[in-house]
Amino acid sequence: MNELTLTIIVPVYNEEESLRHFSDEMNQFLDQSPIDTTVLFVNDGSTDGSQALMEEISKENPSYQYITLENNVGLSGAIKAGIDASQSNLVGYIDADVQTSPMDFLKFLEFFPDYEMVNGIRAKRKDTIVKKLSSKIANSFRRTMINDGIQDTCCPLKIMKSENAKKIPFFDGMHRFIPALIQLQGGKVKQIDVNHFPRYAGTAKYNLWNRMRKPLIDTFAFRWMRNRYIRYELKK
Repeated sequence: MNELTLTIIVPVYNEEESLRHFSDEMNQFLDQSPIDTTVLFVNDGSTDGSQALMEEISKENPSYQYITLENNVGLSGAIKAGIDASQSNLVGYIDADVQTSPMDFLKFLEFFPDYEMVNGIRAKRKDTIVKKLSSKIANSFRRTMINDGIQDTCCPLKIMKSENAKKIPFFDGMHRFIPALIQLQGGKVKQIDVNHFPRYAGTAKYNLWNRMRKPLIDTFAFRWMRNRYIRYELKK
């Protein structure tokens, strides 16, 4: 693999209250990152002051860039837009709510190029009871149904090889199965513990019902797609 470069995708939907604190945290990682790194904000149809803040942060530091989607397409769409826009050979993902630390990316980088993906595990989650309960039920159901061995598939801290990330089939709910989709390509996924913190600002946008309903439906959709997935290699 050529010299490593990294784009970190940051989906943003009405995160005005946390973006400044997020950039302060990210700057610490940028100062220590051993490889060339770009932070790419993806404005997913925010209706607050997030766009103006992204523009300010990008003007202040050339390591930051942003793209703005025409309307709100959801987390999977925002991640896919970031992957499509990236030009580095590694692509990462982190949420803007500051519940995970960009500094943990330093631990991820040592596993490339040997692995196609590194996925975080929030071993000590600092979430609400509703969020913990819904995640526990959904993760248990997903592991039973698809048996991918991934402990925390929705952990918002990931790095992948771009060549694999760009091959991920696009569908609503894709973000819940990124490690399994990398495995489907024959890629190796490393899982490591990461830090997790209480939400810095703002409120969660989902309740118990919609946190559970969509993941359960999407699991059946993933099983259908996996059973029909075509993978081939040219003879050398």
